[in-house]
Amino acid sequence: MLTKAIFATLVAKEGKEAEVEAFLRSAEAIVKDEPGTRTWYAVKLSARHYGIFDTFDDEQGMQTHLHGKVADALAAQAPELFSKAPVISSYDILAHT
Repeated sequence: MLTKAIFATLVAKEGKEAEVEAFLRSAEAIVKDEPGTRTWYAVKLSARHYGIFDTFDDEQGMQTHLHGKVADALAAQAPELFSKAPVISSYDILAHT
């Protein structure tokens, strides 16, 4: 049962939108190899604003993801791609279908 979720918001630097979108698309393949990540979505919220939403069965799965390859790549590329540091929030899932 899904019990944990993360929502991260990202703001692309002006002119870096295509690179951010390419990065997010490439991250999908990495996340597929994480057994603890149940769902993963990358979304475009507006012209330069993006989001990543993930769900997990438990805290361990969430922590593994937060310390995994996508998080490392995000941290490494953040200064080049984003106008400010990504904001990452975690949540408890109360219900889902």
